[in-house]
Amino acid sequence: MLLIPGSPAVSITIKRSARARRFSLRISQTTGQVSLTLPLRAREAEALAFARAQEGWIRAALARLPQVVAVGLGAQIPFEGRLLTLTAAAGRSVRQEGDLLLVPGAPDRVAARVAAYLKVRARDRLVAASDHYATQIGRRVAQVSLRDTRSRWGSCTSQGALMYSWRLIMAPPRVLDYVAAHEVAHMLEMNHSPRFWAVVERLFPQWQVERAWLKREGHALQTIRFETEAFEGD
Repeated sequence: MLLIPGSPAVSITIKRSARARRFSLRISQTTGQVSLTLPLRAREAEALAFARAQEGWIRAALARLPQVVAVGLGAQIPFEGRLLTLTAAAGRSVRQEGDLLLVPGAPDRVAARVAAYLKVRARDRLVAASDHYATQIGRRVAQVSLRDTRSRWGSCTSQGALMYSWRLIMAPPRVLDYVAAHEVAHMLEMNHSPRFWAVVERLFPQWQVERAWLKREGHALQTIRFETEAFEGD
């Protein structure tokens, strides 16, 4: 670990690689973690000098990242593409009323309760969308599971088991539908060949709009911090 002093200080994770021929900086769009890959024989003093030389670029890149949202009362989070304000309420269940998401219980349980609510809603929507598109190609979904994945929004196995990020419920509904159509299309084509994209086009015409939204806006969904554990269902 390297540290560039300043306000704030910037911590940099060091990664050595046998394939690296030069220093390479990377900043995660979801966590803001700065990592520096260097050749096996490179000295840390050289790595620190390189990082300091790139300090302006690093700080500018970090400043452009979406602000992390800590989930709590008064915070706003997206739900199906619409911002909802988390508000204390009586009762036993989380529920939506207009632009409010009403959350009963202790304040320190708000994040966990909201995450549980989103997972249930995500599962309902993704199972329905997956079954809808699978029917159109004459296939059957074997399983739908949800994860809090960082590197992909969904995946499909050759046995027809689908996995999705539950954070898709925060995106506009058509974005969620596009991801479901994309993964179901893999039931016919386990690749990204022209034949695969032809299936996607048949299931979800003009998919390019929603794919572009994910590339442009999707990382912002990862900056919302919940107290969560993995969730999976059959």
